Amino acid sequence: MLRIIKYLKPYSSLVVLAILLLFGQAVADLALPTFMSNIVNIGIQQGGVENTVPGAIRQSEMNRLVLFMSAADKQRVLADYTLVNNTSPDYATLVTQYPDLAKEPIYVLKSIDSAEMAALNPILGRAWLAVSGIEQVMTDPSKAAAMAQSMGINLSKLPAGTDVFSLLARLPPAQIAQITAAIDKKVAMMGSSAITQAAAAPVRAEYIALGVDVSSLQTSYIMHTGSLMLMLSLLSGVCMVAVGYLSARAAAGMARDLRRNVFTRVESFSNTEFDRFSTASLITRSTNDITQIQMVVVMMLRMVIYAPIMGIGGVILAIGKSASMWWIIALAVVVLVGMVVTIFSISLPRFKIIQSLIDRLNLVTREALSGMMVIRAFNMQGFEEDRFDKANQDLTKTNLFVNRVMVIMMPGMMLIMNGLTLLILWVGAHQVAQSALRVGDMMAFLQYAIQIVFSFLMLSIMFIMLPRASVSADRIADVVETEPVIRDPQNPRSLGALRPVPGVPLKELGTVEFRNVSFRYPGAEEDALHNISLIARPGQTTAIIGATGAGKSTLVNLIPRFYDVTGGCICVDGTDIRQVTQHDLRERIGYVPQKSTLFSGTIESNLRYADEQAVPAALTEAAGIAQAMEFINAMPEGMAAEISQGGMNVSGGQKQRLSIARALVKKAPIYIFDDSFSALDFKTDAALRRAMKAKTASSILFIVTQRVSTIMNAEQILVLDEGRIVGAGTHGELMENCPTYREIALSQLSMEELA
Repeated sequence: MLRIIKYLKPYSSLVVLAILLLFGQAVADLALPTFMSNIVNIGIQQGGVENTVPGAIRQSEMNRLVLFMSAADKQRVLADYTLVNNTSPDYATLVTQYPDLAKEPIYVLKSIDSAEMAALNPILGRAWLAVSGIEQVMTDPSKAAAMAQSMGINLSKLPAGTDVFSLLARLPPAQIAQITAAIDKKVAMMGSSAITQAAAAPVRAEYIALGVDVSSLQTSYIMHTGSLMLMLSLLSGVCMVAVGYLSARAAAGMARDLRRNVFTRVESFSNTEFDRFSTASLITRSTNDITQIQMVVVMMLRMVIYAPIMGIGGVILAIGKSASMWWIIALAVVVLVGMVVTIFSISLPRFKIIQSLIDRLNLVTREALSGMMVIRAFNMQGFEEDRFDKANQDLTKTNLFVNRVMVIMMPGMMLIMNGLTLLILWVGAHQVAQSALRVGDMMAFLQYAIQIVFSFLMLSIMFIMLPRASVSADRIADVVETEPVIRDPQNPRSLGALRPVPGVPLKELGTVEFRNVSFRYPGAEEDALHNISLIARPGQTTAIIGATGAGKSTLVNLIPRFYDVTGGCICVDGTDIRQVTQHDLRERIGYVPQKSTLFSGTIESNLRYADEQAVPAALTEAAGIAQAMEFINAMPEGMAAEISQGGMNVSGGQKQRLSIARALVKKAPIYIFDDSFSALDFKTDAALRRAMKAKTASSILFIVTQRVSTIMNAEQILVLDEGRIVGAGTHGELMENCPTYREIALSQLSMEELA
């Protein structure tokens, strides 16, 4: 993946924005369990009482609380409250809020910041617990005995109805300090949240004593917290949709760029590179492989960034809820990692061969579809079905193996998740029973643990997908990073203008000269061409004939640099063709390949392939020279007649004539006809050559053919045999001096026809 990750660079802004949104989504998702914990702990168990600092408190109750505070704490608490009675200016407003104000003065909390609230919480919390504890002692003799043992005060012998707190207020300061120290010792064993939860009941009782509607207080807290949870859920959903949109755009753009770069690079390939990459493989790489990468990029942007945030954040927040249960998460993570590594090690080797099996299936399918007529002619449908079935079965078996391994993932994850849930509930329930953990915190810990497991699940899915995508990425990188063997020079020379001013005869380009040219195919042990030397001049036809495999097509393919010579050089007008750009060179060549190729579209669009600016008259002229106007005029649409993919709706002869016409539209100084007359009858062949001779009088013609009748009038005929020129001259000269040519000629025509 690293080899092609650079193609995401143009979409870095989308990626950065997606990552920021993922952070927002993760923060929202991680906050939800905490809010749920608050609803359970504060909204339900504490009745909506958030802390131990009440908004108002009766004067009599405050007098009890300050008994168990140090002088500094007492001063700080009273400074944050305002004493209100029936003479206070805001009495009328507060009495409706706190009806008990009509009976006795109350202390009303001033507007304080969160830091001051945090400082008051433990002070008032200890005081509430002390007052509540003493009130319980008065109703429970066993607790009174325990208090007498720990504090040295026995309250169980006081007469019923005695005001205990009035008595405590009259005790010496040292004894009050002893009581306060004993209370602090017990409270120190409790956490801050446990103190708040324990003090919530007396605070709630105080609100009831003040005449406050505590049910509305509870409802208000739950509704407020629930509204925040809904807003966070909505924010998370919006972020999720936005991330999906951004990741899809970035991945689709990257895939589009990859397809364009692959296609552009393939267009620059020489035949050497095409020998390395098969057509079926290039199609698979441009479609299936890039689709794999596109899908993985989407998943990476949505999961690989999000999962670590959730995993790390979940661990931190879960330990914050209950540090004593960290080992449960660690155990689950170890089991998860072990399962993922095992599955990864088993499936990775298979992923590496899936793409090659897809290549094989595409190759078999392409061969069968393109050769269907031959298959039917030889009744080989059964053989091809078996061949296809084998390729299909190989791919199916490999995919099934990988899927069988993958299918273990989800049940395994669910088993781990359910086991984790049971373990958390088991351990957490014991801690709740021992007042070491609140119910809401246990529920939040459980949700964080599930989020952590899901984050590892998402990462494990990516670990399974990444190997296949990395294989696809390497296959694509192999194409786009392949440097063509044939490259343009850094400082190219120019061959001059290709086309003349309209109305001026075509300028002669010069000559095409082979100087001791040798050529060897990549990986071959010996040369395919040996020391070829020839000169082709304007207005002349240079014909090349020889047995099958003699090197005829190889020779003419060196002119447009489909291959580069391995020895010697080819010069156009004295300039080595390796010193000019491929575009400049090929602009001067009209080429008709051995296998005629037409593109889907119309006859006109195929002819304009040589020159988009050609006028209709030029198209008609070229088609007339190629003897194609007869069947074009026979079509109702004429030049606008549709051509199917590969020219399947025209005959072989018609396809050849249209290919020749396309080359003639170019009006090139050099024409190469690589066995381009094989599908023509002798009459059409002769008429085409006569017309072409008149219209290409200033051009150099290279004709590769097996027909002697096609080249009898050529100014120069080269006879190839095993990559060597064994004869050169006119037809008459070769008949006298070249046994190879004479043998070929006599095998096709009689002596009378050859005379």
